[in-house]
Amino acid sequence: MQHILIAEDEEGIARVIDRGLRGAGYRTTVVGDGLATLEAVAEGNVDLVVLDVGLPRMDGFTVLRMLRTMEDPVPIIMCTARDSLEDTVSGLESGADDYLAKPFRVEELLARVKVRLRQSAAAPADTQQVVAGGVVLDLVAHTAAVDGRPVELSAREFALARELMEHAGQALSRDQLLDRVWGYEVTGSSNVVDVYVRYLRAKLGADRITTVRGIGYRFES
Repeated sequence: MQHILIAEDEEGIARVIDRGLRGAGYRTTVVGDGLATLEAVAEGNVDLVVLDVGLPRMDGFTVLRMLRTMEDPVPIIMCTARDSLEDTVSGLESGADDYLAKPFRVEELLARVKVRLRQSAAAPADTQQVVAGGVVLDLVAHTAAVDGRPVELSAREFALARELMEHAGQALSRDQLLDRVWGYEVTGSSNVVDVYVRYLRAKLGADRITTVRGIGYRFES
């Protein structure tokens, strides 16, 4: 049975999340502060963390950064009352796998938990392929295939596809994509990301890359 750690200091919210996850067949542990979260993860046997930002003793962003600094790969879904773009980007750039703004429906959380656990289980430690939504990128041969059909991608298209697919289901901002794929920061007026997304949609399928208004793009897994 997969074990999910719920890091939430508001008892009512923690109780709702706990009930929903246990009802879906997961084993759960609830902690109420950041230090307890780190200790619980360090003990091992945690398959995913539902992490609130506003924790006492150590906030969720700090917990997240510490876990990623220690190279702990446990999937983390951030949950917070903050819903600004800056907070979302900050969480994702710090290594969160997903981000939910309160209030949210437990059904939505369950859907995201299922996706993250499936992706975590499917990812080998030393992967040579990136697979998402019927698209396969071979990182050694530098080839791509869509539903088993070879597709020619330029080096930049390949890099952009890899970044989007490695974060499938997660909204990435244009600035994040510029920095990670192009290696430099460009002002928001640049449309190079939009141009290359258009190229990828033509080759991989338009429905595989969704525009997230006010943020950027998301690869559908």
